[in-house]
Amino acid sequence: MVLPGTDPLAAGVHTVEVEGAVLRYHVHGTGPLCVAHPGGPGIAWEYLRAPELEKKLTLVYVEPVGTGGSDRLPSHPHGYTRALYSRHLAAVIDHLAVPRVHLLGHSHGGFVAQYHALHRPDQLAGIVLYDSAPVTGDEHAAEVMRSVQEFAARQADHPELPAVLKAFAAIPAIADDAAMLAAARGVLPAYIAGYWAEPQRWAPLRESLRATYISGLDEHDAPDQVDDRVPLAALSLPALVVAGRYDVVCGARWAEELHKLIPASQLVILERSGHFGHLEEPGRFADEVAAFVTADHATDRPE
Repeated sequence: MVLPGTDPLAAGVHTVEVEGAVLRYHVHGTGPLCVAHPGGPGIAWEYLRAPELEKKLTLVYVEPVGTGGSDRLPSHPHGYTRALYSRHLAAVIDHLAVPRVHLLGHSHGGFVAQYHALHRPDQLAGIVLYDSAPVTGDEHAAEVMRSVQEFAARQADHPELPAVLKAFAAIPAIADDAAMLAAARGVLPAYIAGYWAEPQRWAPLRESLRATYISGLDEHDAPDQVDDRVPLAALSLPALVVAGRYDVVCGARWAEELHKLIPASQLVILERSGHFGHLEEPGRFADEVAAFVTADHATDRPE
């Protein structure tokens, strides 16, 4: 743990208090700065570690409130909205004491990054929307179902397929941390394009996953839905949109739509990846993200 009062970008684990909650963030790597927000909501940050990217950039991995070593809300598991995550991100970025940062959001973290870009563009030099989508709700759920059916058709003869489909079916009934973790581990073979071709490669990731049940409801028990189509069309920040061709959750269909919506955007489809391109195609992922971030050196960390 880095001691209070030291450089907020020193390598290691840091804490910062925001709205009465103690949040943790982790600094790894070297080079220009990029803040990374993990997905879920409720999946702990470690899965997002990108060693190849850390060779090119300084990564600040945020542990969102409610996950890992960060505090939980008094209303837990409810109240974790994009507005809340964005306010916390704003405080962390202010704490880093740099003029602007690039913000990378993965999966649900992409939803948060979109919201932050729309509400706090003054803090950002650009955003990386990694396996994100412009909407959630029924339309998104239908696309997930279609993608899972395609996955099932490709893997129809695999003996572990029924267990994966059972894990997907159990998601709506999740109500505690144990069930959340079981679901995250259970669906993982569908989230990685070549999982069953190299199960020994992915076993450590599966075992290391940590998860917290977060309901997705606000403090009034209403779903925290996403529909950013209209505002994203007016976004002036540069954006890099990245998705895996075989991502069953936020795949190429949504990446292409985000790219069409956002005026100053670039699109990268990782053709051999699912939902974890930073691990499935680490070299290309690192090259693409680093090239985007270093195209604007305003966020360079002083050497």
